[in-house]
Amino acid sequence: MIGSIDCMHWEWKNCLTAWKGQYTRGSGKLTIVLEAVASQDLWIWHAFFGPPGTLNDINVLDRSPVFDDIYQGRAPRVTYMVNGHQYDLAYYLTDSIYPKWSTFIQSITLPQGSKSALFAKVQEATRKDVERAFGVLQARFAMVKNPSLSLDKEKIGKIMRACIILHNMIVENERGGYTLYDTSEFEEGDSSRSSHVEHINNMPTHFGNMLGLRNQVRDRRTHEALKMI
Repeated sequence: MIGSIDCMHWEWKNCLTAWKGQYTRGSGKLTIVLEAVASQDLWIWHAFFGPPGTLNDINVLDRSPVFDDIYQGRAPRVTYMVNGHQYDLAYYLTDSIYPKWSTFIQSITLPQGSKSALFAKVQEATRKDVERAFGVLQARFAMVKNPSLSLDKEKIGKIMRACIILHNMIVENERGGYTLYDTSEFEEGDSSRSSHVEHINNMPTHFGNMLGLRNQVRDRRTHEALKMI
């Protein structure tokens, strides 16, 4: 698992009048969307900022470059075994609005039995990591918490990018004090675990290969197999 993915809206107080219809949410506020992927320690691995506030999470995902490294063959090749089944793509935890793809896993809707209920509870708590990251980002930077006063959207994007970089620097500096998970799974070398990551550049040679990777990312059958496990 890479982390959990979700979107946050940043209010844009001084949006240009000509753009108000594009950026106005149902609540009447004008917002710009930030899509992010965060891990358990609140490190933000991916950030895509700029879509207008009228878009929902799926519309933002259609514009997002979150899978570009996979499509272009630059992403590390991930192989892991679960109950004897081999899977070749890492996945993200999401809420129910996201599509049923092999790279997205939602919580169990109606868990049956104490074991499934406990698993769903822990999984839903882990899925909240990205929302916690949004909360910490806003708590650390009042500029992000309050409505943006700038008229220049490009400048707003630079402010958001700078805040995310500073946030990650703080997380990296404080990481040793509260890391509770086993970091050995991220270390190179021999390991007894069933997961494996290869840093191999597998650049697609033609457009057909890229479409094949895209279909693999959006495979619904693999999603259902992972969900049942």
